[in-house]
Amino acid sequence: MIIIKVIGLDQFIVGRISKDVSKSVANLYEVDLDDVNFVAPNCMIFHNGVEQTSWHVIIDVNAPKKVEVLQSEMAKLLIKTFKDVAINVEVLFHYYSVDNRYIDINLDYPRYISESNIVGIQENDEEESEIDEQEIFSGNIFERVFKEDDK
Repeated sequence: MIIIKVIGLDQFIVGRISKDVSKSVANLYEVDLDDVNFVAPNCMIFHNGVEQTSWHVIIDVNAPKKVEVLQSEMAKLLIKTFKDVAINVEVLFHYYSVDNRYIDINLDYPRYISESNIVGIQENDEEESEIDEQEIFSGNIFERVFKEDDK
């Protein structure tokens, strides 16, 4: 599993980039495309009290120890890719032993949601029309309360 966490960049930009570069990452590391994930936390980078978002981007790459020999090539790929959307790009690598990874895949469902298997929710038009047809009360809702107080 390759996890590329991008800090300091808009989540939707990271989503678009992940679609464009995931296959290149998988090919370089010689892994299946299903083993490449991008993470874009909703956060900002600050330096000395000044926000750096989109100016300075930090990319954390978590990968198995065996691909460490490809670190330089991966750094070049990521810097080239993110240089189009950020001024400064910093890439940090973290490696783990495959013995330290556990995964549970539910075979009753696709492993990932894709454009071809997204389930849409249809809205119930009857409920909407019932709400639209209800009359809005324009009277005094406190009328009865005030009459009882007067007694």
